[in-house]
Amino acid sequence: MDPYLTKVYLTGEISNFRLRPNAHQYFSLKDDHAKISAIMFKSAFKRIKFMPEEGMKVLVTGHVSVYEPGGTYQIYVDSMEPDGVGQLYQAYEQLKRKLDKEGLFSQPKKALVKYPKRIAVVTSPSGAVIRDIITTVRRRYPIAQIVLFPALVQGNEASADIVQQIKRVNQIGNFDTLIIGRGGGSIEDLWPFNEENVARAIYESQIPIISSVGHETDTTIADLVADVRAATPTAAAELAVPRLDQTLVELKTTQNRIINAEYQLIEQAKLKLKRLRQSTVFTSPQRIYEVFSQRLDLLNQRLLNQSGKVTDLRKNTVSQLTMRLKMVAPTYAIKEQQQKLHVLELRLKQNQLQNLSRTKQHYQMLVSSLDHLSPLKILGRGYTYTTDDSGRFISRLADLNSKTINVHFTDGIVNATVNKITNQKEDE
Repeated sequence: MDPYLTKVYLTGEISNFRLRPNAHQYFSLKDDHAKISAIMFKSAFKRIKFMPEEGMKVLVTGHVSVYEPGGTYQIYVDSMEPDGVGQLYQAYEQLKRKLDKEGLFSQPKKALVKYPKRIAVVTSPSGAVIRDIITTVRRRYPIAQIVLFPALVQGNEASADIVQQIKRVNQIGNFDTLIIGRGGGSIEDLWPFNEENVARAIYESQIPIISSVGHETDTTIADLVADVRAATPTAAAELAVPRLDQTLVELKTTQNRIINAEYQLIEQAKLKLKRLRQSTVFTSPQRIYEVFSQRLDLLNQRLLNQSGKVTDLRKNTVSQLTMRLKMVAPTYAIKEQQQKLHVLELRLKQNQLQNLSRTKQHYQMLVSSLDHLSPLKILGRGYTYTTDDSGRFISRLADLNSKTINVHFTDGIVNATVNKITNQKEDE
C-alpha cells in the first residue's frame, strides 16, 4: 500500500447514503470534480455523535485502498465530522429538531410542589452542585429533606447513569421535586445532558424536574425537556423551596385575614339579628294577624257572593236544558218511526207475494217447455228411435254395424233382427 494513502484527510459531500442500523455504512463522497466510494465500519460509525445525512458536507479521515473484486479505489473512513460545524453541535441540532417534532418540548409542564417535604438531587456527590443546593435549602426552607442520588455527570457512561437514577427516584415515588444538574464546562463536558435517553427519561418522569446544567448561557436538551430550567444550582434550590420566614409571614397574614373575616361575619350576623328583633314580627305580631284577618273576611264575602251567582247561573242553565230536552223528546220520533216500520212491513209482504207468484208462473212455463221438448212426448205421437247393442243412436244406415237393433216405443223396447236393407237412393 502506498504510505501516502494510509492517512488521508478528505472533504466532500455525502451521496448515496442510506442508514443501515447496527451495520457497516456504505456511501460516496463527491465534490464538483470527482467522486469516490466510501465505507465506514460499524465500530467507527458508533463513535460519531451526529447522524450523517444526504448532501451533508463532511471532513473524514481514513485510508484509501483498492477494492479488488471491482478493481476500484475506495476510502475506509475512520472518523467523520461536519465540515465547518462541530459534530457535537450538529448532533445537538439534529436531536433538538427530532424531539421538538415529537412534542417533548411543548408538552404541558408539571407544576412544582409549593411546600415540598422531600427533594431528590441527581448529580455528582463530589461537585459543588450538591453543596450549593444543600446550603440554599437549609437557609431558605430547612424543614425539607434532601436525598442525593449520586451519578456520573461527565464521560461516555454518564448518560446511562443519569437515566438509571431518574428512574430510581420515580420508582421510590415519595419525592415532591427532582433536581438534576452539574456545573459549567465545555459542550463535551455537558454532553451527557444532550443525550436522547436522558431527554426521554426526563419526559417520562412522574415527578416534576428542575434542570440546572452548566452556566446561564448554556442550554442543553435536558433544560428544554425539563418542567423548569434554572440557571444555576442555587437558582434551582430557590425554585424548589420557598423561604420559610416568608412562608411564616404569609401564614400569619392569612391567619389574620381569616380572623378578620370571621369577625366581620359575626358582626354582620349580629346586625342581622338586631334588625330581626326590631322587626314587626317580634315587636307587634298582632298587626300581622289583623291584616290577615281582614283579608280573610274579604275573601269569605267574595266567596259567598260568587257562590250565589254561580248557583243562579247553574239553575238557569238547568231550566234551559230541560226545555230543550222536552222539545227534542224521542217519543214522537219513536211513534213516527213505528208507523214507517208498519208501512214498510206491509210493502215487504206484498212484494214477497208478487215475487212468489211470478216465480210460480215462470216455473210452470219452463215445465211446459221442457215437456214439449221431451222425447217421450214425441214417442207418444207414434214415433220411435233405434239403438244398437251398445246403446248408440242409429239415425242413418251408415250407423248400422250389426244385424241386431233395439226399437224404443213409448211403453217399451223391441229387439229386432235386420233381414233386408233398402237404400232410398236405389228406390228412386
